[in-house]
Amino acid sequence: MSVLLIEPFYGGSHKQLMDLLQEELQDCVLCTLPAKKWHWKARTSALYFMQTVPTSSNYRILFASSVLNLAELAALRPDLGKLKKVLYFHENQLAYPVQKCQERDFQYGYNQILSCLVADVVVFNSAFNMESFLKSIGKFMKLIPDHRPKDLEKIIRPKCQVLYFPVRFPDVSRFMPEHKLAHLEKVIGVKRNGDSYQSEGLPGQQESRAVMKTSDAHPESGLCEPQPGLCTTQHEGLPSPPAAPVQAEAPESTNPYQGEDKQRLTFNLSNILSGLDYQQRPLHIAWPHRWEHDKDPETFFKVLMKLKEQDLPFYVSVLGETFSEIPDIFSEARKVLGSSVLHWGYLPSKDDYFRALCTADVVISTAKHEFFGVAMIEAVHCGCYPLCPKALVYPEILPGRDGRVFLGSARQ
Repeated sequence: MSVLLIEPFYGGSHKQLMDLLQEELQDCVLCTLPAKKWHWKARTSALYFMQTVPTSSNYRILFASSVLNLAELAALRPDLGKLKKVLYFHENQLAYPVQKCQERDFQYGYNQILSCLVADVVVFNSAFNMESFLKSIGKFMKLIPDHRPKDLEKIIRPKCQVLYFPVRFPDVSRFMPEHKLAHLEKVIGVKRNGDSYQSEGLPGQQESRAVMKTSDAHPESGLCEPQPGLCTTQHEGLPSPPAAPVQAEAPESTNPYQGEDKQRLTFNLSNILSGLDYQQRPLHIAWPHRWEHDKDPETFFKVLMKLKEQDLPFYVSVLGETFSEIPDIFSEARKVLGSSVLHWGYLPSKDDYFRALCTADVVISTAKHEFFGVAMIEAVHCGCYPLCPKALVYPEILPGRDGRVFLGSARQ
């Protein structure tokens, strides 16, 4: 059986998922476009793939992210329209925040609704993502001035299910300071083996496995049936940490401080953090998110600048990808925070990225939008204490049963 994988925005979590599927599936074909100009990919990628996807009588399944207008591709390529079509939602445009209401392009959400109607199976990376999409369809369609279609949620919902994003984690014990390793040993039974730490309770620290949690919604589709080699174990205190992550390509960096601060990171982390007892040194805060408005960097940096104004000691590592447009608050905060900054910018090396997270104490999200939250989960895996809004997907992926703190809102 041959699987056709199509990804119009081949970067970040979209790339990680496709790379994992390509690795796990023995017989598949992957067709992609670069992770640039998202809006244009959503509008025009179907026409591109119509011309470039090779024809084959062996295809049985078409798997694509919701960036693709599946309805257009199925119409342009009738041979592909006959396949079992699986649509995966990393995010949905009906619940995606915009800076100004008039900026929302109706076509993006409309395309996703059309894609759901032609798909055989519709998969979401979280229950929050699924419900926020389905429950917004009725209101969204009221934007049509007249002759509105009816009952689209009832048509689409039976096709839908949740398949949590499969996250792969490395063994990060070699990056962890002693106090974090001691905590792991106490909480989940990590055992020291020479200079490394192992645990029978941590799948993937001994072998490479992916965590792929599934819901029991609509199991008749067959997509959520347990698969050999996929671990669904969870542990109190930390999410299940399987093996080394799929290496994502570094995006085009527009960060002028990238080279400068990579040297700063090496110097500060080795000479400042390691030389002090963790209870004596200032709190180290991590912010590992995309540098875009939907992650609400303004709220985060305003709080940090207030701490700086009051001469309260702390360190901060601002990680995450940058794209063509960077909110102005980043350049302002960089100047104000000064020596409190341990790192500033995207880290292409996963080892460098996990090393930075392992040295941090707290990971913070002030996001206005989050449908899964890979960065927060990775940070928790690295021993960071999560502070995040009690909203969006966070109560679902970080339920707080072991004392995790949720902010009542991002601004609080």
